[in-house]
Amino acid sequence: MAAEPSAIPDQKTAEAKPLRADAQRNRDRLAEVAASVFAERGIDASLEEIARRAGVGIGTLYRHFPTREHLVEVVYRREVEGLCAAADELATKHPSDVALEEWMRRFVDYIATKRGLATSLRILLTANANLYSDTSGRVSAALRQLVEAAVADGTIRGDVDASDVLHALGGIYSAPDTPDWRDRSRRLVRLLMDGLRFGAAKAR
Repeated sequence: MAAEPSAIPDQKTAEAKPLRADAQRNRDRLAEVAASVFAERGIDASLEEIARRAGVGIGTLYRHFPTREHLVEVVYRREVEGLCAAADELATKHPSDVALEEWMRRFVDYIATKRGLATSLRILLTANANLYSDTSGRVSAALRQLVEAAVADGTIRGDVDASDVLHALGGIYSAPDTPDWRDRSRRLVRLLMDGLRFGAAKAR
């Protein structure tokens, strides 16, 4: 296994120069694959496996992400941004309650990646104030947008508060990490949506 560099470069310096199109594709693919591998195997997942699944050499991975910590940060930011962007995307394509349910299903995948990053992520969020300030509150704001839209058009019950929904979803994070965790979590999302729809002004 190749040794990982120990120095942590400044991310802004490392990303200051625009990448060529092929290099940007490699970087995006590595971040995408890393999210899946970390979700499957946890933070100690092999970087060589990530590079192999992405179809590049380990040297290419290190050129884009000189340390494991750098890769973890990029993956986490990417997951947060993707989840938040999905709120707008789903709201334009589906009725408000369906958009909310689909977003919560995506939230399960986000939590799976976050669980895989847990150890390093706790350290990064403690040490990097910018990372915390950049991401804190964005996920809850995206959920609030979807919940308020569904309340407004009567597709979920009117006494729902977004913070309560987020609290319920938070229980998914602390559930035991069993092989059927994702399937059970998605069933919980369906049950939660059944409760949110019960007594709604507009029956579906």
